[in-house]
Amino acid sequence: MHVERPIEFVFLPLVQPLLWQYGILDTTVGPAKPVLALHKPHVGALGRARLQHEWHTWRLWQHGPFCRFSFVWHLMKRIACDERPDWRERAEEIGFNFHTMNGERYWDERVYYAFTLKEIETDLEAPTGELDAMCREVVARVIADERLMKRLAIPVPFWNWIARSWKKSEPSLYGRFDFRYDGNGPAKLLEYNADTPTSVLETGVFQWTWLEQAIERKVLPPDADQFNSLHDRLIQGWKDIGKGRPLHLTALLDNAEDAGTVAYLEDCAHQAGLTTSVVPIEDIGKNAGGQFIDGDNRPIELLFKLYPWEWMMRERFGGSLPGSPTQFVEPPWKAILSNKGILPLLWEMYPNHPNLLPAFFDDDPKAATLGTSYARKPLYSREGANIELVVEGRAIDKDDGPYGAEGFIRQAVAPLPQFDGNYTVLGSWFAAGVPCGLSVREDSSAITKNTSRFLPHAIIG
Repeated sequence: MHVERPIEFVFLPLVQPLLWQYGILDTTVGPAKPVLALHKPHVGALGRARLQHEWHTWRLWQHGPFCRFSFVWHLMKRIACDERPDWRERAEEIGFNFHTMNGERYWDERVYYAFTLKEIETDLEAPTGELDAMCREVVARVIADERLMKRLAIPVPFWNWIARSWKKSEPSLYGRFDFRYDGNGPAKLLEYNADTPTSVLETGVFQWTWLEQAIERKVLPPDADQFNSLHDRLIQGWKDIGKGRPLHLTALLDNAEDAGTVAYLEDCAHQAGLTTSVVPIEDIGKNAGGQFIDGDNRPIELLFKLYPWEWMMRERFGGSLPGSPTQFVEPPWKAILSNKGILPLLWEMYPNHPNLLPAFFDDDPKAATLGTSYARKPLYSREGANIELVVEGRAIDKDDGPYGAEGFIRQAVAPLPQFDGNYTVLGSWFAAGVPCGLSVREDSSAITKNTSRFLPHAIIG
């Protein structure tokens, strides 16, 4: 139910020039008289504390016979605050041991980002759900067209296997959409981390703990909230996928971040009632019947892999993947969505969609329509590697790496917003079929990398 309580606001003409100056302007249609309106918006399924709170967002509306506009205060801000003196110890207590990387902060709670509920629900949560549905339409199109499979540089021996995975509706646990967003205008999709997204522990648990303690310490108001039900959705996802079966999890466990991520997802699976085993990727073998087995020769029926599909296909056991009875998380059809080639396919299928940026394959003549400014991205790339930002024909930022042999795409440049000199990217999570969380990353570079700082967020107002 939408509730509006109008209050006469006689002095609005006096503040109108300031509202114009600071860009607090949004067009709308309404009654032809000035009002100050208090809204009680629809409450979405955003967080564990939401049911306990009554939310309000303020809007200044000015309407007249010749000028019908609404003035909206966009809250997204970067706000300095005191950090907890014992946050490192608290992080390590829950297995968040990679809070510092190469001697530099990865987790940084000296600052947080504040959003309004409208920004979260309208500009981030809703597009996340819509984009997931659009991406699934891309998968359906690709598996039906061998030319597109080839365009995405997916090895031929895996085409039918990927198609079977899709047709069997093998379930997905999670994914993360990375957005360019500054509180004004629609969020723009930069890429989709569909296969091996990390930062789940710091998103789902540690920033929630920060929120609770920030409220206790009066850093935040008592009714502050987060866009964050990721932890609960991961547990539900494991219940839906596992159905009581034993779960194996694998990754490159000598990497602290990957090991911490796997340990957290294993804990979520425990809470979902599953028995689990963690096995290093190099210890996975197969028996005479072609069944994948762990180091103790136990069959692997259900396997979570924090290891990209394109790497899996190149491993010594890659040729055995299509014939294996093992169920994988993420499923094989996610090999399509983890490919940057979905960006031009999305643009082709949904041209001028408000949450998409123009994108084309590197060798497509239409790429020339982007002019001399664009982001050039490899089809396969991790953590910003081999991405190049070109402005007026000159590369202004580039991160080296091992990718690019399979080809590139070009995407229109959407300069990341800068808050206090920091480039900011938002990651919107989708787990167990629901948009359910937000990550905020920032860097001194316009290319987000695995070392880019993670900052907590709060919904205020």
